[in-house]
Amino acid sequence: MEAFPHKYEVAAKAASEGNVTLTAEGLTPIPSAGPAQFGGPGDQWSPEELLVAAVADCFILTFRAIAKFNGLEWTALDCSATGTLDKDGRKTCFTAFEVNAKLEVPEGTDMEKAHKLLEKSEQSCLVTNSLNAEVTLNVQVIAK
Repeated sequence: MEAFPHKYEVAAKAASEGNVTLTAEGLTPIPSAGPAQFGGPGDQWSPEELLVAAVADCFILTFRAIAKFNGLEWTALDCSATGTLDKDGRKTCFTAFEVNAKLEVPEGTDMEKAHKLLEKSEQSCLVTNSLNAEVTLNVQVIAK
């Protein structure tokens, strides 16, 4: 891992109408538009959906690293996230995130350890740690 601080540069470009194109060096461009709730077409990734996706993605990547460090074997992790956008006084912002994680582990796995590592992953996720919103984690661990 590189020493901190890390910097991530992304560019956004748009005309007066149509999609916004998000680019970063070495990555495939992503078209973006406003969500249907704000009058957008609803058929493109929006900033709101990208932020909620970052919560779910970061949770899984954080869990992967923590599980490896702690020697926890697992076979699959399904994660969904819901972000609640609301008014907070005069500003519109995300006020809450709900993360639902379903972890599949091999038979004989220490289930308490698996639960604790999922909780540690939520507490260690750099995306949710960077947001000013309540995060609720719901977990299910299944031995298969």
